[in-house]
Amino acid sequence: MRGYGEPRFPEWSAEQDATHRSEFCIGGVSVQVAGRRIDDVTLVPSLEPFRVEAPISDIRIQIEWAERLCSPAGPQLFDSGSVWRLYEDGEGFQFDFGASLLGEQPYKRLFVDRGFRTATLQMSEKSFTGTGYLAAPLEYPLDELLIMHRLTQEKAIELHSCGIVRPDGTGNLFVGHSGAGKSTTTRLWTEREDVEVLSDDRIIVRRDEPRSEVETPGEAVGSAGKQQVLRLRDRSASPTGHSAQDDSLKTSYFAQDDRPKDKPKPTGRMRMYGTPWHGEAMYASPNSAPLSRIFILQHGHGNVLTQLSPSEAVAELFARSFVPFHRHEYVDAALEFLQELVDAVPVYRYAFEPNEAAVETIRNFRD
Repeated sequence: MRGYGEPRFPEWSAEQDATHRSEFCIGGVSVQVAGRRIDDVTLVPSLEPFRVEAPISDIRIQIEWAERLCSPAGPQLFDSGSVWRLYEDGEGFQFDFGASLLGEQPYKRLFVDRGFRTATLQMSEKSFTGTGYLAAPLEYPLDELLIMHRLTQEKAIELHSCGIVRPDGTGNLFVGHSGAGKSTTTRLWTEREDVEVLSDDRIIVRRDEPRSEVETPGEAVGSAGKQQVLRLRDRSASPTGHSAQDDSLKTSYFAQDDRPKDKPKPTGRMRMYGTPWHGEAMYASPNSAPLSRIFILQHGHGNVLTQLSPSEAVAELFARSFVPFHRHEYVDAALEFLQELVDAVPVYRYAFEPNEAAVETIRNFRD
């Protein structure tokens, strides 16, 4: 077993000792998984629709097996209260996953560098021996945790929302806490129109930038009924190299003209992507679509739309976002991107009633 602070990230090359590989892509983030056992790189059913053949990958994971995983050595940063805990690990981070049915020690452990590009996933032989449980290295919540943290290094965010694309290509994002009506909204729209539902619970939004081609069995929605090849955007180094103590950032979130000169300016267009992490309506698509409007869902009367100011919109979206709070710079990056998002896409509060009129209100709405 490696000790705390020792190198944990493999040198990736054509000669590395990994016989089997798989790739998948979620929200424009491509992941390559490599291991010596075919079962290690077998995608769980929820990830299978997101399988791609990517010439390059944003995240690369090497899977290893150990006799057992001992207690963590680094300081704890976060405790989910259930399945996983996060620890500091010198050059990166350590995610430990545990379950009472698999023993007291972690049954798998993810070491990942601070840029969330290269990782080693260790699986415990002892945890699975004699239990009858099959090991699934990439099962939830590891997949979402990895993507969510990678988004902190990019201009992107995961929102608690459902994404609906109308036949004319209009992409509407309905954002809401649990119980706000996302699944109900999905049902109402699918009953009224031949829409494309990207997800009924979690959507990734990023700038709609030029992207490089990636072969994939799934296709991205340019407009409902009209398909185009899913592509990964061109990307550069992390834009979030600032410190949480950088006071200049406190005034730059809400002023476009104050953006540092070395950061790319927004294109004025945003795109929403489906994810594997669905809600009650069970919609999870690998497709994507241009984002036209955002609606903050809340139960009400009369199906009333109220446009929000930029500061109100940022606050409402941030409250419904999936952002790692254990580092200030991740929060800073999320707020900065949300400001760019509300500058590019109108945001409305939608007090709606769960009936057909809720759909008609949006269908007849003009900005």
